[in-house]
Amino acid sequence: MADDTSKTSTSMGAKRKTTVKLGDLLGALPPLENASNSKLEDLPQGLLPLEPLQLEEESPALPPVLLQVRSNMARFQNCVLLTRVGGFYELYFENATEFGPLLNLKVAQRKTGPKTNPVYVPMSGFPFFQLDRYLKILVQDLNRYVAIAEEFRNDAEARSKAGGLMNDRKVSRIITPGTLIDENFMDPFTNNYVLALHAQKPAKDEMENSEVKSDHPVPLNLAEMPIGLAWLDLSTGHFFTQSTTFGNLPSFLARIGPREIVLDEDIEKSKDHGILSVLAEERHLITYITPSAVKPIKDWAPMLESPVPPRTVNDFAPEEVAAGSTLLQYVEERLQGSNMKLQPPMRQLDTMGIDKNTMRALEIKKTMRDDLDTGSLLNTVRRTVTKGGARLLDNWLSSPSTSIGVINSRLDLVTYMLENETFRERIAVLLRRSHDSHRLLQKFAFGRGDPDDLLGLASTIRATQELKVTLTQNTAEDECMREMISRINLDGPSALADRVEEAIDEEGVVQQQIMEDGEVGEMQALAEAVVISEGSREDANILPKKKKKPTSIKEYYSDDNETWIMKPAASPTLQRLHQDLVELAAKKQALAEDLSNRLGASSLTLRSTPGLGHICHIKGKDIKRELVEGKRVSSSRTTSSFHHPEWTSLGGRIDRCRDHIRAEEQRVFRQLREQVIYNIVKLRRNAIVLDELDVASSFALLAAEKNWTRPILNRTSTHKIVGGRHPTVEGGLEREGRGFTTNDCFVGDVERTWLITGPNMAGKSTFLRQNALITILAQVGSYVPAEYAEIGIVDQIFSRVGSADDLYRDQSTFMVEMLETAAILRHATSCSFVIMDEIGRGTTPTDGTAVAFACLHHLYHLNKCRTLFATHFHDLADMAIKGDMKGVGFYCTDVEEDEGGGEGFRYVHRLRQGVNRRSHALKVARLAGLPEEAINVAKAVLERQGGSV
Repeated sequence: MADDTSKTSTSMGAKRKTTVKLGDLLGALPPLENASNSKLEDLPQGLLPLEPLQLEEESPALPPVLLQVRSNMARFQNCVLLTRVGGFYELYFENATEFGPLLNLKVAQRKTGPKTNPVYVPMSGFPFFQLDRYLKILVQDLNRYVAIAEEFRNDAEARSKAGGLMNDRKVSRIITPGTLIDENFMDPFTNNYVLALHAQKPAKDEMENSEVKSDHPVPLNLAEMPIGLAWLDLSTGHFFTQSTTFGNLPSFLARIGPREIVLDEDIEKSKDHGILSVLAEERHLITYITPSAVKPIKDWAPMLESPVPPRTVNDFAPEEVAAGSTLLQYVEERLQGSNMKLQPPMRQLDTMGIDKNTMRALEIKKTMRDDLDTGSLLNTVRRTVTKGGARLLDNWLSSPSTSIGVINSRLDLVTYMLENETFRERIAVLLRRSHDSHRLLQKFAFGRGDPDDLLGLASTIRATQELKVTLTQNTAEDECMREMISRINLDGPSALADRVEEAIDEEGVVQQQIMEDGEVGEMQALAEAVVISEGSREDANILPKKKKKPTSIKEYYSDDNETWIMKPAASPTLQRLHQDLVELAAKKQALAEDLSNRLGASSLTLRSTPGLGHICHIKGKDIKRELVEGKRVSSSRTTSSFHHPEWTSLGGRIDRCRDHIRAEEQRVFRQLREQVIYNIVKLRRNAIVLDELDVASSFALLAAEKNWTRPILNRTSTHKIVGGRHPTVEGGLEREGRGFTTNDCFVGDVERTWLITGPNMAGKSTFLRQNALITILAQVGSYVPAEYAEIGIVDQIFSRVGSADDLYRDQSTFMVEMLETAAILRHATSCSFVIMDEIGRGTTPTDGTAVAFACLHHLYHLNKCRTLFATHFHDLADMAIKGDMKGVGFYCTDVEEDEGGGEGFRYVHRLRQGVNRRSHALKVARLAGLPEEAINVAKAVLERQGGSV
């Protein structure tokens, strides 16, 4: 008997080999009792009682298209493969089974292979014009990687090798959440960043000797480990690098907001690497790759629109270069060899640090409760009119400047706009005429721009020209405006706009778009037919709601439907070819009249069709006439078609002339694309100026609407705010017809720390947040909601104002609070600004008071930063006085009760000096609807303990 027996089973074209060993077969026999005493006759005789084994069967051959699909799926195993087949994108095999239902697509079984042994292949698909819709679901909603396999026409030799297959289907691009380029579902107001991190693997002894247990996010002795970051937005070409430390990594992640993070797979293998803990906190999408050797910056040049200046190369830290090299390798792989032109990498320096907890607590971009834009600081201050301006504002709010020069230059621009309302309105009108230059230019950098994009660029250049004239006429004496004028370079771009307007026929482009809509209509009609025959009412939901009348193939190819995207004057060759076409059209008209007279067929027309070529078409009674010239090729009861040698010859000449026109149009179009690339650096720099003008104009409009004031920035530890207001709360109250109570804040000079007490709901948290937001707005370069503001530059803002359980990481509310507080105490400097609210409330009053005082003591004596510290632990005031903390100021809010001992009261939101030792918790309880019986019990408890009601 053989040592082993094997069989091969086939499932959807894949072979799996199963081996069964002899020992396993014997193990299937009945157990032998007292084997040593057994006699031969006791053993089973004859053949072993085995189940019959299946004979090896050959896998049925798959058709060439499915073999291509299988090959691509094997190459891109971690991707969902979408394969272009005619007018549809198809999913096959496991992809169809898994993702068809998630996309709400009907999964069918395609029968293929020989009739005697067919294979049923799962498949589903959608019309090509719905690609963006399904990419959004797969990439943005499901965080999947998608490989797009397009059709590439095979030449004769390739067709022969492929068994007559007309098209080769090759993956042309891999789309991931961080590598979107021009997809319609991208958020136009936010950058789409992919971020690469470079970090050394911690030494084993460092991890073992760490002073902190494994549940701590960053061991203390690793907090200063250098980390390299590189991030880019493929849709705009913006490329940045930065070096930071492990401890500051969460702040950078909050500021950048990457859609995808790229790591070396060695980090994945190192399960105890601290960076994984940091990334896990925010559920970041991580992609692991195996990068090759680090490419030095000089080798990045082929991927950049201009080289990195040699004088700045040495400024990049080694970890930045490693991160940048990893990122570029990853993007190259995802683009599958497509050309890529990014802006040279910029290093982001002199920016305020805002960690993720502060970003969330201050609701800078999203609200805490609903995670929505509405109600956030960004939504409150945004008055921009361009998409690029909106993205710039988003970036500035994430990373306010710490450079007084930069801040004041922005404020000067805002001031000029504010003082010149007519000028500001004119700027806004011109900005509205511009297009999203950054994303348009990046399409051309990838070789993707179309004629409509060229017209958009030309329109933007014209708007920029008028902007420069407007700036020059109105601001000749203003330094900040002269600087903006000097940055606008129109030498090459103006010539480009002239050339685009001379060459491109805008009406022709519109007509071409109408024809493309007709093609969409044809595919939609086909999809509707499939749904009607095979689908259900639910399947009809995938179809577009807006119905278009399908354009027939005959209409599409008819002579009268020819459109050209270039004007005849675009080149001498085009001018000559169009003149030839006019002459040929005249000859066609003359031939039609001649043939009609010669054949006696008044209904005769000359036509061209894809199937029959150049035909003479007659109808009605003319079809009964005897044809002495030509050969009949098609007939019906009412029409007849025939070939005629004169029309066949003339029609061929017309076709060749049209082909030459199309070829010449493509040549001119390629020249225009090249001209865009030649001017891309100037166009990008002009676009940056437009963005800055947009943000400055929007800040000026905001200041005029809200009566905000210009802040004064300096290098002291001052924070002087007179009549400060919370920007978003004030807006909400205004909508309700209520006023906002202003408050002053003088922290940082004489009193470095303010200890704030007072009842619940009397505005302590609002006061803390509004001062942090005023600081951020000031360092962004905006006016601020106050009567007067003088602020010393802040390097970092920290916030500890609310917490919740993190059950995913097995952390209680108090644990989350302590982790956040520990990060603040470790990283705050004397130039930082800290707001803390209710530290220690997650434990007993005694323990909470001890922890709160320890934090207050540390911030005062060690961090020495500006601090607003709100608490209900009133004993902290006494402890601060006894602890020789003379730089602590005591302020409070209050409750004003009705005279005569009634239950009525109102909150006094204005701060006053002193300590309020009454929290008035029962008043809040009554407002919340606590039963009166419970209120009375609480009163009795408080009276017994000597507390205040």
